[in-house]
Amino acid sequence: MIDMQAVMDTATSLVVTYVPKLALAIITLLIGLWVISGMVGMSVKVMKKKNIDLSLRHFLESLIGIALKVMLVIAVIGMVGVETTSFVAVLAAAGFAIGMALQGSLGNFAGGVLILIFKPYQVGDFIEAQGESGTVSKIEIFNTVLKTPDNKTVIVPNGAMANGNITNYSTEDTRRVDFTFAIGYGDDIKKAEKALTKIASGHKLALKEKGKEPFVRVKELGDSSVNFAVRIWVKQEDYWTVFFDVTEQVKATFDKEKISIPYPQMDVHVNK
Repeated sequence: MIDMQAVMDTATSLVVTYVPKLALAIITLLIGLWVISGMVGMSVKVMKKKNIDLSLRHFLESLIGIALKVMLVIAVIGMVGVETTSFVAVLAAAGFAIGMALQGSLGNFAGGVLILIFKPYQVGDFIEAQGESGTVSKIEIFNTVLKTPDNKTVIVPNGAMANGNITNYSTEDTRRVDFTFAIGYGDDIKKAEKALTKIASGHKLALKEKGKEPFVRVKELGDSSVNFAVRIWVKQEDYWTVFFDVTEQVKATFDKEKISIPYPQMDVHVNK
């Protein structure tokens, strides 16, 4: 026959042992969910202030919420008295296996998140990175899409973009156009300098404000030429117009003024 007294004693022992733990676990779960809700809401506010892309914001909101809830559930299970070591070990092993399988994709995802948060460039900027240059067409979660000046599409992984050097030509409103023009050693330096200064200062798109005046000086005495440095500050959108205009004007002016543009040459002296 069943010993009812033993059953009652066992039941009483279980109730005394686990009911307080269960009650505490339920309270902890409720408070934890409330805290998690507040933390997720706070993270959303921070992401809004940082102007993070809406689709990425929703993804991160879900990711943060799920991660915190998983941690909370594991903690609550442990409070009840259930052995969680094996459960955590299996979960960690599964996470490790998935991470190894998707290592490259996770790296690109993390790079995309960093790019969208810190914004080293944005859609419409002309950049140079990873040996490629072009206008940013799209910033996706895993890749950045560039359009080259000759209308080719280049897709660069975000992991490489986030960890490499990036030159952004569109950050500032103005840019400096740098030229090097050469004249022969037999030409008049002052005459050439005067001609170059007139061209640089006379271009209608050249900026004239203080600190950004056109600059013309002798740069170096080369092997077969005297080289001038010409620097002109322009608005961002006028860079290539000024570059091509000035290059053409210098050639036409040098021809008119009989200033030579030397080709590489070498003087050979033969001793008899």
